[in-house]
Amino acid sequence: MALSFAETVSETPLAELTDQEISQILSDTQAIRSGHFKLTSGRHSDTYIQCARVLEHPRLTRRLAAETIRRLPAELSQSIDLVVSPAVGGILFGFAIADVLGTPMVFSERVEGRMALRRAFQIAFGSRVLIAEDVVTSGGSVREVADLVKAEGGQVLAVVALIDRGGEPLFQAPFYPLLHRQTPSWDAEDCKLCAQGIPLDAPGSRHLQQP
Repeated sequence: MALSFAETVSETPLAELTDQEISQILSDTQAIRSGHFKLTSGRHSDTYIQCARVLEHPRLTRRLAAETIRRLPAELSQSIDLVVSPAVGGILFGFAIADVLGTPMVFSERVEGRMALRRAFQIAFGSRVLIAEDVVTSGGSVREVADLVKAEGGQVLAVVALIDRGGEPLFQAPFYPLLHRQTPSWDAEDCKLCAQGIPLDAPGSRHLQQP
């Protein structure tokens, strides 16, 4: 059986990837779903980008991370002391980014609804930080992580993500998404899919019901 593009590219040397090739990787790994979804931001959409399907593949994840870093300004990528990612979606991508950069990486978690550092993680005062996320729509989680970094005395140099869904970012740092993927989203009260009675799926980790 012939290998998919994603399987082929994960086995080849770390050559540059085009936007078309990155889109093909998302297609091959079934990272894009169609239906009626509640996004992490709370908005509704007919498209859900499930980056976890891409991140199942360590070599492929590192390829995407390497391409992300390759596209950064050289002076920026050479200035980073620490990578910080929000749990849960950003952890694997952030780890791969840190691996490519050769820097430490920590992740933040929600404690009583607020982003916090646990597991004895620390952000040293004056650290120059790159925030890494998987998908950004409104960027609410990124903004919370940026506030946490600043509260710890760090400096946010930039934000990277696998995919920018095309929303209006709520954070101020320079943003370098690997791929722009414009997908529609609506406030819940304006959702045409809700009006049609189509069942709502909330696959994001922040919406999971606790037993």
